Amino acid sequence: MSTFPWRHVLPGALAAFFLLGGTLNIFASPEIRADYDRWGYPGWFPYLTAALEWTAAVLIAIPRTRLAGHVLGAGVMGAAALTVLLHGEFSHAIPPLVVLALLGLSGGWLLRQGNVARP
Repeated sequence: MSTFPWRHVLPGALAAFFLLGGTLNIFASPEIRADYDRWGYPGWFPYLTAALEWTAAVLIAIPRTRLAGHVLGAGVMGAAALTVLLHGEFSHAIPPLVVLALLGLSGGWLLRQGNVARP
């Protein structure tokens, strides 16, 4: 009898989150574009964010590159949290901070288990 691979559940959910986030940025609604404008980012910035989120999703989905995906995703979420905090939108910082914590938890499990790519 096979057992369910629980160690892939959280990384799978994180990969799905970044895939969805990248898609929402590449096909940004007027509200999302207005947010980027309000924060002072150039018009192409949602595309850069989408590319980084999609890259993080792919890296997290592949076990050998999972830790690199966690690091990239943490950078994206850290930047998102910092952006909204610096603009006084404190309640908007909660989602990226939660994802950042989940990335830390999942990445910690990876490091503890030794399931990371070695150079």
